[in-house]
Amino acid sequence: MNKKKATILLVEDDKNLGIVISDFLEMSDYQVILRENGKEGLEAFKIGNYNLVLLDVMLPLMDGFTVAEEIRKVDCEVPIIFITAKALKEDKIKGFRTGADDYLTKPFSTEELKLRINAILRRVKRNTDPGVSVFTIGHYKFDYANHLLSSPQGEKQLTRREAELLRLLCLNMNNLLRREVALKSIWGEDDYFMGRSMDVYIAKLRKMLSHDPAVSIVNVHNTGFRLETPAAIS
Repeated sequence: MNKKKATILLVEDDKNLGIVISDFLEMSDYQVILRENGKEGLEAFKIGNYNLVLLDVMLPLMDGFTVAEEIRKVDCEVPIIFITAKALKEDKIKGFRTGADDYLTKPFSTEELKLRINAILRRVKRNTDPGVSVFTIGHYKFDYANHLLSSPQGEKQLTRREAELLRLLCLNMNNLLRREVALKSIWGEDDYFMGRSMDVYIAKLRKMLSHDPAVSIVNVHNTGFRLETPAAIS
């Protein structure tokens, strides 16, 4: 039985570059849908089923950051990689805040792009294998398989990254989760920009767990985080 090809949406306004990337990825056994502006890219995403999205930032009609934000409104799971000439730190941080999984600065080699795509798709496959999938966190119940956090206050649907990070904290409950372990497991790299992105997600998880005062995510200075529950406090 033939293995089903992963489908990639590529949104790139440089026609020649778009064709080069598309041809290379198709030779690497991916199926690629190419669009040349942000509006058409978003429309293609809404009617398609994609395993990953490659987005240029400086797109006509709708820029890549806006496209990513709109994608996240309808799909919080699909991995997004920005490919762009915008190399400023602020642009990278903005990209990760919109929910990007990676950020590749032009010029780049097609081989590096393929390796990054392969790494992200492997992580997604590995992290969606639930193993232990239901955790009790104080008054909360976390269903990792369905990305659902339940409490007496109601239910909260988590994004893929939120669920993956909370699962790692739960697997290390009341023990230290080292920053580099979380970054390499979920983001694939341990660097400044990925670290800033993870800190944003930690802040979101703290807010979600704030209704139970006996539960907390503690910063361990320059080392990592510890999810503390009533079992550790007693």
